[in-house]
This record gives sequence, C-alpha cells and structure tokens, in this order.
Amino acid sequence: MNPFRSFARSLRPAGLAVAVSATAATAAAQTPAPPVALPPAVAAPVQTPAVVVPSPAAQVPGVVTSVPAVVTPVPGPVIVESVPPGAELQTLPPGTLTLPTVPDLNPDGTPVESDVQGPGGGAAGQGASTGAAGPGRAVGSGSQQAGPPAPTGPRWQTPAPRPGIFAVPPTGPGYYSLFDALEGNERKGPPKYPYARFALQPPSFFDINWRYLDDPKNTDHDYFDFLKRRRIGDNWIFTAGGDVWSRTMWEQNSRLTGRFNDYNLVRTRAYADFWYDDVFRLYGEFIYADSLGPNLNPLPIDVNRSDFQNLFFDLKVFEFGEKDNPVYLRVGRQELLYGSQRLISTLDWANTRRTFQGIKGFTRTAKTDFDVFAVQPMRISRNELDSVDNNQIFSGAWLTHRPKQGQAIDLYYLNLDNTNPGAATGRFGATGAFNVSTVGTRYAGNEGNFLFDAEGMVQFGSWSNQSHFAQAFSVGGGYQFKDCPWNPQFWAYYDYASGDPDPRNTGTHRTFNQLFPFGHYYMGYLDLVGRQNINDINFQAVAYPTKWITLLTQYHIFRLAADKDALYGAAGQVLRRDPTGRAGNDVGNELDLLVNFHLSNHQDLLFGYSRLFAGDFIKRTGPGNDPELYYLQYIYRW
Repeated sequence: MNPFRSFARSLRPAGLAVAVSATAATAAAQTPAPPVALPPAVAAPVQTPAVVVPSPAAQVPGVVTSVPAVVTPVPGPVIVESVPPGAELQTLPPGTLTLPTVPDLNPDGTPVESDVQGPGGGAAGQGASTGAAGPGRAVGSGSQQAGPPAPTGPRWQTPAPRPGIFAVPPTGPGYYSLFDALEGNERKGPPKYPYARFALQPPSFFDINWRYLDDPKNTDHDYFDFLKRRRIGDNWIFTAGGDVWSRTMWEQNSRLTGRFNDYNLVRTRAYADFWYDDVFRLYGEFIYADSLGPNLNPLPIDVNRSDFQNLFFDLKVFEFGEKDNPVYLRVGRQELLYGSQRLISTLDWANTRRTFQGIKGFTRTAKTDFDVFAVQPMRISRNELDSVDNNQIFSGAWLTHRPKQGQAIDLYYLNLDNTNPGAATGRFGATGAFNVSTVGTRYAGNEGNFLFDAEGMVQFGSWSNQSHFAQAFSVGGGYQFKDCPWNPQFWAYYDYASGDPDPRNTGTHRTFNQLFPFGHYYMGYLDLVGRQNINDINFQAVAYPTKWITLLTQYHIFRLAADKDALYGAAGQVLRRDPTGRAGNDVGNELDLLVNFHLSNHQDLLFGYSRLFAGDFIKRTGPGNDPELYYLQYIYRW
C-alpha cells in the first residue's frame, strides 16, 4: 500500500467526497442516459455531412499545448474525430457516423501512447485547452439517443496563440501534479482538465474548452464537473467557474523610487456562460481585486473592488463558403488577446487584468482566423463601477493563418486614437492628442526541435504637433532537448523598439508606442522596462525536474535605443530621463528566476526572484541601488 496515498487523501476537506458523490448522484438522476456506443467498425446512418474543426490549446506565455479536434455535423449530432490540429476541413461520406473518441496527442499534435487519462481534450503541460466552450454534448444518431436531442455546439474555435519564448512542456508517463505523486497516480499522458498547469493564465475563461466532458467514454472526472456544460432544456448549455489568488510582494527600490515596498495582492473572479445552440451566447464575469498593506500607493492595476471584467453577447450573423463557416458578432465588455501579446494582452500578471468595451466581428476556420474590432479601454475605479474612456478608440483587423502544424503567421493593422488632454507631448513641449497606426506581421512556431519567432512592427500617424514614425521588431531562436532528462529548452532573443534621438525638437516623433502589451513576460519581471526606446538582448532557459515542477530563468541586457530619450516603464510611463544624454544608455542587466509547483488540477504555487544590476544610466539619474523583487503566489481555479 502506498503510504503517501493515505496522506494525500487526508489533506482533502472532510465531507468533500460525500458532498461530491451526492452532487454527482443528483446530476446523474437529472441527466438523460448516454447513447449506446457502437463498436468502432460499425457505421450508423447519418443524413448530413460533418466538418472537422481543430480544437486548439490555450497556453500561458512560455507554454504550448494541443488537444483533440472536434467534428460537428451540419446540422445533426455532435461527432468527435481524432485528427491533427490544423487539419483541413473535410466532409465525411454520407451514411457514416464516427462515434466519440478522445485522441492522445503530444503538444505538437503527434499521437502518443495514452490511457483513459491521456492528453486528449485537456491541457498538456501548462496550457489550458481553448475554444468556444459552447453547447453540444456528443451523442449518437437520433435513433440511439435517450431523451430530447442535445443542443448543437458552435462550429468554431478560438486558438490561444503561441507567445514568444514559448516552452514545450513534457508529455508521456509520469506524475502531472503533486497530488498525483502523493497518491501514486502515474498517468500515461497529461490530464484532460483544461485549466493551465501554471499560476498565470492569460487566455480568457470564455475561451476555455470543456468539450472532453461530452465524450460518453470520458473517465477523467473532477468534483466541479457539475458546473461545466450543463444542459438546460433542449437548446441551452451552462458553464460556470472562476479563480482566487493571493500574491505577496517584496520590492527593494520599488519603481526606482529608492523605497522598500511590501504588500499582498488578492483577487477573485467568477464567471457564468450560457449558449443557445451555436446561435447566441451570453457571458458574464465578476472580479474583485485589492492591495493590502502597501508602503507605496497601489498601482492602478492593483485595485478594483467589485466590477464586471467581461459582460458580452455573441450572435451568429451569417455563414459563408462551402463549409458554412460561421461569422459571429460580439458586443459588450470583453478581454482581447492576439498573437504574441507584445501589443494586445489580458495582462494576467496584473491584479485587475485588462479589458475593453465595444464590438468585434470574427470568424474561425480550420487554418485561418480573422477578427475586426472597435473598442474603448476601461477606466478602473477602485470603489465604483468602471467607466469607458470615451476619449480613446482602439480598432484593428487581425488575420492568423496556420500553414502547418505548430506554426502560425499573423498579419495585422491597429489604430489607437487618444484625444485625452495631454495625451502626447510634441515639439517644443506642446501637448495634444495622438493617432497612431501600427502595421505588423509575425511568423512563429517550431520545426522539429528548433523553435523560432520573428515579428516586425511599423507605426505612423500624428503626435500632438508632430508626425509620428516608429518601429520595433523581435527575433529569436531556440532548441528543445526533448530526449534529455528534465526536457531542457533554450532561447536567445533580440528585441528592439525605437526611441527619439532628439525629443521634442524635430517635426517627427520617433518613440515606439507599445499599445496594450504583456510587457511583464517579455521585458523583465521587475516591470521597469517597456517596449519603448530599448534594446534588449535576452536569454531564457526552461527545465522540468518532474512533470509538475517548472524551472525558468531569463537574463536581459538592457540599453536605451536613444540616449536623450527616456526609460519607459511597463505601462509606458517615463521612469527616468536625461535630456542631455550624458547619463549614457546602460540601463543594466536583469536576472529573473521562478519555480512553479502544480499541486493539483486546481492549485499552483509560484515563487520568483528578480534583480536588476543597475547600469550607469540608473545610477546617474536617481537612486542607484539595485532593484529587487521577491514574490510568492498561490492560485485556486474552479
């Protein structure tokens, strides 16, 4: 008998198993009996064809995963088919029915050996499997199902794109959480549970995919399953969930003020998601965020005491093409996340996360996604409901094409119009509005063990009484030693964002505008450097001593791109400036270390340390002692 198994069970709250069993029994009594599964070789008649839509994986930055594809008839019963992510849309021969199966895939989509607890449909590594978590429980043909027909689910998915410096988590047999190890539960592949196996999860809750629960053969269950994809009547599906976290921060020379700052960040989120077939969706998400005991005033992203993080509806407006590809309209408050997240991100490190309000149209096909949007940023009010910033309009079009498995190409146009007083400071100190357009492209992915990422951006427009022209790019390469112990991976990068060599004295403003980025992930965990007026040569190493422990280190060499321009922080604010340029361009070198412990399907513990070894620019423009950060975060997702 495994002595750790009894110990692990003793950690669970008393009465939990009884409560869960009672809940499961009640749900079972209210749920129609599942269809009779036919042997794989038996074909049942179906009068309508089906289309194959890949079910991609969500991921946190630095993580990439894959999950099974979902095949949905047009119209008719939901069919699950094992196909590689990125597969072309296909039409099944009339008169055939593929009964639900859950394939086992590596993070790159290749099949692996697995048992009933394999990775199909779930998070392999730290990524959460994403997609339109709409209605549609898998059933057999109409003559086989018990009770009324299940709602037909939406035939689209929203893939979570790979960020830069991504890591490929381990697969294969092993313990995927601390509780697995304590209980002796060695799995043959990653569990299906779709939340991230990491303390941070930038993809939105509304993109998490719980479709594996539709498989009548599924044996990977959780005590919160009764809240996921619950059928209401003949046409509705309901899902609920959320998370709570607490992070303790210790900061030396906090924000380059020379002061010490220690405080605790707490956050709670809860969401409810309703789908009516694949036609209409209503989604709402609550957030409470607070900062306890800080020595310095809390940042705007630290506190939001009760508000709506997301509140929108989706409506299918039409279909196009031979495969009847759907086009949806989303209206309301909504998070945005695109591409590498260098320009548009939910900013999950922030206690409040970033959100917008407006309208978005989007369509999804097997290999191509296309979005257009026009939104306004939300102004966070600590003790009142948030309001829209009516002086800013952020709009754009974003196209993503996946030419082959594990690779993606982005092409985009973005425009930010800001008419707030003093939004821009132009020539000779004149203040005014700005309008900045960004055109960019990115190609990222892997070719075997080689990892690559390249992105270029050009900006043009107006800046107070100046024109605006700026540029930025990132290029990096890495390698995964997947056959070595600990699955080590290494990256080397160069990031550049232009600065203004003669600020406020010429007719053209040349400092890049970083828009709404996930700067914390890319430009150092101290959040002292933004993607503006900077050169950054950086390196990353990742290793997995076990499948539930992640070790990560980054090293940055920061230099200003223009000596007379400022050092801009993670939010784009000016932290230090020497208008003469005599302080030089040596900002310093930053070391970031972190370790993540995946305790269970619901829990993660993250510990990190960061230090900026201050360069001459920091020492000559203010308090010059090295900024340091220690942090400890616990999160529970449900």
